[in-house]
Amino acid sequence: MHFDKTIIYVDMDRVLCDYDEGYARHKAKFPELKYPQSEPGLYLGLNPMPGAIETYQWMDEQPETAVFILTAPSINNPHCYLEKRQWVERYLGMVVVKNLIITPHKHLNRGDYLIDDNATGKGQDHFAGELILFGSQQFPDWLEVRRYFEGRL
Repeated sequence: MHFDKTIIYVDMDRVLCDYDEGYARHKAKFPELKYPQSEPGLYLGLNPMPGAIETYQWMDEQPETAVFILTAPSINNPHCYLEKRQWVERYLGMVVVKNLIITPHKHLNRGDYLIDDNATGKGQDHFAGELILFGSQQFPDWLEVRRYFEGRL
């Protein structure tokens, strides 16, 4: 299947999607809710992070890579599963939907790289490959992530 390729997993919230901006917008829309993310529309309404779509597509076009979206759900909000899938179709196309993995256990996936904004919490610290900590000093944005992979692939 993809055993001869470099496997790259990409998180969604705060990596592909601007969760913080979307959350603030949703909170303003539903100020009475303690958890505005429980109201449908938050995940589907997220904007892409600057450079995320272009870099994802670039990585996916490399012949030696297999790129997957690996995102954790908000398990108390069942609509997030549907909205994350719809977001992927909207911004990356139906062909990428087949590479969408939604799980709260990221360490169960085998691969070479995981691009995530958290070092722990959903198994990132037990991922067997290399963690690319998005938003860190080394990888503050998608430009630096792409530069890193341009030197590796």
